[in-house]
Amino acid sequence: MPSSVMPTSSPSGGPEPTAAISTVGLRKSYGDNVVLDGIDLRIPAGSVFALLGPNGAGKTTAVKILSTLITADGGQSQVAGHDVVADPQAVRAAIGVTGQFSAVDGLITGEENMLLMADLHHLTRAEGRRVTAELLERFDLVEAAKKPASTYSGGMKRRLDIAMTLVGAPRIIFLDEPTTGLDPRSRHNMWQIIRELVSDGVTVFLTTQYLEEADELADRIAVLNNGKIAAEGTAEELKRLIPGGHVRLRFTDPAAYQSAAAVLREVTLPHARLRSRGGTPIDEALALQIPSDGTQRELRSLLDWLDSAGIEADELTVHTPDLDDVFFALTGPTTATGTAPTTVTGTVPNQPKENAR
Repeated sequence: MPSSVMPTSSPSGGPEPTAAISTVGLRKSYGDNVVLDGIDLRIPAGSVFALLGPNGAGKTTAVKILSTLITADGGQSQVAGHDVVADPQAVRAAIGVTGQFSAVDGLITGEENMLLMADLHHLTRAEGRRVTAELLERFDLVEAAKKPASTYSGGMKRRLDIAMTLVGAPRIIFLDEPTTGLDPRSRHNMWQIIRELVSDGVTVFLTTQYLEEADELADRIAVLNNGKIAAEGTAEELKRLIPGGHVRLRFTDPAAYQSAAAVLREVTLPHARLRSRGGTPIDEALALQIPSDGTQRELRSLLDWLDSAGIEADELTVHTPDLDDVFFALTGPTTATGTAPTTVTGTVPNQPKENAR
């Protein structure tokens, strides 16, 4: 595994929780195209795991292998304690899968879709109707239950899709880009559904193109690139892998800005449009940025130093790398804005400077 991969041991140092999904050396190729090149994963039960990566990175391939839809070329995988190759029926009995494209039949009603799924799970007629009624109410689909699914909005179809997945009461659910194409309100509704599932003890394996989604939901995140796990950890652990955090000081008085810039001459000014006044470069936003990892200890040290230097900014904001920065740093040469990241040089002194004023 790459050295940047975060450890999967329990944060408390105690024994690791039971794994709902685990893989060792998972491999898959299509001809000469290596899609998965030795993937190791361990996903604790009752958690949300997010797999990120650019298009074509192999996220859906991993889901298909773990859900027994296709076979791997090498490696070992266990889902719900069952070997994916040796006991695929046991794996299928324990999981639910919601793919990128809805499995809803638009020619029949939402209720009929649910009852069809109940029949496929061999539920009795009475049990199937009971489960259908409960899930339609849980997913706020009671009023639309008798209407053809083709009349549903995108968000309603997605809710129905997941409700159908839950008919068999799976303990592990694979959600392959479940919110693609949904409006922001529908996405947030879907997030709440996922949180409720996890609170019931369900394990969720999530692939997504929305980094905010992974940041919001996932207990652990892995970034897949060129067939390998480029990094894995909590959202905060991944963010700490990427440099670029800084504290931004903004001034309303140009004279105060000039004075602060002179004191902080070792700090690189932001890549803003610059103009000159009396030979001194001035950022039109009257802002300076100071490298910082965003920790409380460093911020306290910075504030103490600014006080000792007599610098009073009108506004102070802390900026730390987000998952967009992580994603682009690990999978490509550009930032989320399509440009190379601004380089900030210089360090914040830990001790006040003599004669800083």
